[in-house]
Amino acid sequence: MADLVRYRNGFCAVLLALAHGCMGPGGAAAAAEASCARTDFEAVVDDAGEKLRELTQKNSPAFQAKLRLLKDKRGWSHDQFMAEGVRFVRDEKIAEFEAQSSTLLAKINGAGAEAGGATAVECSQLAALQADMATLVSLQVEKWSYMFGNIDGELAK
Repeated sequence: MADLVRYRNGFCAVLLALAHGCMGPGGAAAAAEASCARTDFEAVVDDAGEKLRELTQKNSPAFQAKLRLLKDKRGWSHDQFMAEGVRFVRDEKIAEFEAQSSTLLAKINGAGAEAGGATAVECSQLAALQADMATLVSLQVEKWSYMFGNIDGELAK
């Protein structure tokens, strides 16, 4: 999330794929010739950042509540909980989700640096970044789903 904020403050020209892009009826050919205003990119950034915040705000409390339920069900002390609970928030699969997310953020930040302070950028660049950001959001949804699946499986035992 800090990368998104940093990027938004530096140059908003290329983040998140959840808003409406510049591709209209003319398709890719028109997009290659067209330019999108910086405000178009800022709107996309704002919308995407909001969707990621909503995802975290929705899932974090519910996940923490399930962790507390598991702690109580197992009768773990605080120290046991800290030792046993870590596997529900850090494992190989979660590390893969985070690595993929970091790679996408680095790509997006790199594209923003290339765009520099331009006031208009080709809409095709926005479309590519929108696709990357849709993937980022999807990865976060998958990560939460995976984490909830793990904890729900343990609670069912």
